[in-house]
Amino acid sequence: MATLTQEMKDMIATQQCFVGTVNTDGTPNVAPKRSTRVLSDDSLIFTEGTGGATYTNIKRGSKVCVSVVNRDILDGYRFVGTASLQESGELYELAVAMSVKLGIRKPYAVCIIQINEIHSLKPGPTAGKKIA
Repeated sequence: MATLTQEMKDMIATQQCFVGTVNTDGTPNVAPKRSTRVLSDDSLIFTEGTGGATYTNIKRGSKVCVSVVNRDILDGYRFVGTASLQESGELYELAVAMSVKLGIRKPYAVCIIQINEIHSLKPGPTAGKKIA
């Protein structure tokens, strides 16, 4: 497993994250997931509220990546990992409570991504390179 740095955690907390999965025909699917946040030093979590392609792809075992970029400082990261869905349990119930508080519909699941690799999205010689 790869470990998040504090810089990475701060960027995830303040910038829009995009989750990439693969559709059954092999085409990429990329979706903004506003609820993406750090769960632990080596995992991310987001609330799946739409039940669309990302949810469907993860349910069938799609590979997953999360990208985040801060355009103001020209830096970013791609986190590659394995995803699992929780449609019940403590983390799911916390997501339900958050949704109720925000006045939005009950989520389908929470998605937990165990980070296997981290790549730099900073322009220059490290662009796209595996850094962890």
